[in-house]
Amino acid sequence: MPKQPIAEAFGFPIDNVSEEADRYRKLRLCPFNNRIPNCTKDKAQDPLGVCSIIDGDKLAITCPVRFRQDWLIAEDAARFFFPEEASWTSLAEIRLEDGEGKSAGNIDLVLVSYDSRGRILDFGSVEVQGVYISGNIRRPFEEFIADPIGYRTRGYEGKNYPRADYLSSSRKRLAPQIIYKGGIFHSWNKKIAVALHTAFFETLPLLKEVSKEEAEVAWFLYDLALDGESNRYRLTRHRTVYTKFEDALVQITRTNAGPVQSFVALLQEKLDEKLGESAPDAPTLKDMIEGKS
Repeated sequence: MPKQPIAEAFGFPIDNVSEEADRYRKLRLCPFNNRIPNCTKDKAQDPLGVCSIIDGDKLAITCPVRFRQDWLIAEDAARFFFPEEASWTSLAEIRLEDGEGKSAGNIDLVLVSYDSRGRILDFGSVEVQGVYISGNIRRPFEEFIADPIGYRTRGYEGKNYPRADYLSSSRKRLAPQIIYKGGIFHSWNKKIAVALHTAFFETLPLLKEVSKEEAEVAWFLYDLALDGESNRYRLTRHRTVYTKFEDALVQITRTNAGPVQSFVALLQEKLDEKLGESAPDAPTLKDMIEGKS
């Protein structure tokens, strides 16, 4: 197939020509347990039905709902949060408030364990993070939906070719989520699970790992494995990384500083330019105190 950026549209690879795939595209359906049957990404009336993109030789999950396939993330998180014999369920999109009653955002999933009378025994937070896209993914998506056969034949070479923006995804989304929402759960001594695809996690700083028993945060790393028989991707857990909360937060939010000499060289360059300008010398602080012009 010619080069193009879309891995999945409305849950199916673009070269899946089955009746089921065609039905999901025509009706704009989401097969991954969205809150309603339809895809609602970006715009409810005109959804951007791209679940994942092709980024180099890997796939990048761009829609957080994509992680809900078969509720694998809930099953994995429950094993981390609760004893094996616990009764539990998941609650989606739960509003979280800080100590002043202000909104700290919504929790993607909260898992709760309960007793035989339905009373809550314990709970934990599940944060799901897809990757931001740099470039324009809507244009190739609309070309595919308008003319699937032609798109498969010619591919896509338009301007602003879409790529995974891992840096923005971690700094602008993942880190703030962990700081604010994760910080509240940590203060309550509750565990946190974070669901990412493996390629995203590999762009983060190296995290100090601990045992499952010591862990306060579990990082569940998933990949999309192609099922050749159905020509569909299946969400599969690649591995789990267990960390302490504060250790992980420090590593993720820490900036890798470059050499100070490079910055000093830049300052020197700018200073040389300023001193070389023909503008009159600015008065010094001493001149102003002494009343000199």
